[in-house]
Order: sequence, then C-alpha cells, then structure tokens
Amino acid sequence: MSGLMFTIVAATVFFAAFLLAAGVIVGMFALYHEKMAAALLFEPITQQPPVYHLRISRRRVNPDRRTVPAVAPSGVFAT
Repeated sequence: MSGLMFTIVAATVFFAAFLLAAGVIVGMFALYHEKMAAALLFEPITQQPPVYHLRISRRRVNPDRRTVPAVAPSGVFAT
C-alpha cells in the first residue's frame, strides 16, 4: 500500500512541477512578446565601412647635395 501512495505523491509532484514550468514559460511569453517580436524584426543600421587613406611620402634628394661615390681605377683590381 505504501508503494501506491509513493506513486501518487510522486506523480502529483511531477505534474505540479510540469504545470509550474509551463506557467512560467507562458507567462514569460505573455510579458515579453512585444520585446521578442521587436528583437526579431530589428534591422541594424547600416554603417559605412571605415576607409583608410594611406599617404606614402619619400624625401626627395637634391641633386647638388647628392654625393657620387668615386670610381676606383680599373688597375686596382687587376691581377
């Protein structure tokens, strides 16, 4: 007889927990359905991708300041 009582109590607790969980889920949908719909329909604002402008500058050499290496006489390296 105690086995039957345990089964009835376990089934009642399980059913009550199931009803509580279902009630919480339904309540959450009832409270937040507008926010969920807004989140699903939200389209993010399109933004322009960043554009990077690169400027490469080189120093110009003045012809009068440039030094020309001296040319070695051809006989120095002759053997």
